[in-house]
Amino acid sequence: PERWILVDTQAMTLSVMQGDVVRRSYENISIGRGGTTVAKRRHDDKTPIGEFRIVRIATDTPFHRFFGLDYPSLQHAEQALKNNLISEAELVSIREALRAKRAPPQTTRLGGYIGIHGIGQGDPAIHENFHWTNGCIALTNDQVDDLNQWIHRGMRVIVR
Repeated sequence: PERWILVDTQAMTLSVMQGDVVRRSYENISIGRGGTTVAKRRHDDKTPIGEFRIVRIATDTPFHRFFGLDYPSLQHAEQALKNNLISEAELVSIREALRAKRAPPQTTRLGGYIGIHGIGQGDPAIHENFHWTNGCIALTNDQVDDLNQWIHRGMRVIVR
């Protein structure tokens, strides 16, 4: 069965799944300080809901580790085009990047640079008590180090 990630923004957990079996679970995650949304916009500090893929793995970042998601998804982009938030050309660029399994353009009005990461040199007490990210999913550095063994490019991530 496929190995994938489930981010539950109600239970505040991130689980590594194998089919429908939980292989590993991390509690007390942090999300965007603005909560969650299906219609993310740049600078809204909200975590997008949906299905994504891991397109970038960085091990030396200010956030300790960063597993970049292919946000915006085609679904987000198509809805944004209908709402006149992005152009047809931006939709085409997003579609082409996703087909090539690359990160889509990150600087449209939909925002970008969404991923799963650690807290880096941040304050663990803030992480424990507040949602503090600009839209990402954050774990402690120890948790993200442990998660690293399960992650691979192309891995499916569902945020709900």
